[in-house]
Amino acid sequence: MTKDQLYEFFMREFPFNKEGLQCFINSFETKSFKKDSLILENGNSERQLRFLDEGIVREFYAHDGKEKNIDFFIEPCFLTDFYSFITDKTSRKNQQCLTDTKVRVLSREKFQFFVKEYHCGKLFVEEIFERIIEKKEQSELKQFINTPDDNYLDILKNRAAWLQQIPQYHIASYLGIAPETLSRIRKRIFKDDDV
Repeated sequence: MTKDQLYEFFMREFPFNKEGLQCFINSFETKSFKKDSLILENGNSERQLRFLDEGIVREFYAHDGKEKNIDFFIEPCFLTDFYSFITDKTSRKNQQCLTDTKVRVLSREKFQFFVKEYHCGKLFVEEIFERIIEKKEQSELKQFINTPDDNYLDILKNRAAWLQQIPQYHIASYLGIAPETLSRIRKRIFKDDDV
């Protein structure tokens, strides 16, 4: 019997979530999305808790014909805009599948039932928001104080899977640089490694 990625994710990331966990996991439905499909659009309210079982998704802002990648999701992980999901405010983000993707979804109404029914649901929400705030702070600080070379090295060290599975022009957008600049950074870094 294969282990359920969602169950394993909760046991690893949120070990306090045991009460009602199996019932919670069984309430998710599986949806498939084709490559290039949008699963979240700016201006829509996030209505589902989503867990990525298979595939890669990019999260980005779009304005006046320009796009800026702000995150990438590689399974297994949650890819919900939690701020929009919890507050019922519209999202400013877009999420697009970079590959064919399988996602498990749970409606906001079913999620709210679990939050009310089980104490672990409240702890999950609190923990998620703490992690979102911390991640946002770290990301903004790195973008401010680091050079593009430093930020690329950070990805190389902490998110190497991105560099193996995500097109370089998307990585360049995430770093806020042109693809040609990223190419030069890569040449410098890997040339220095050869020395």
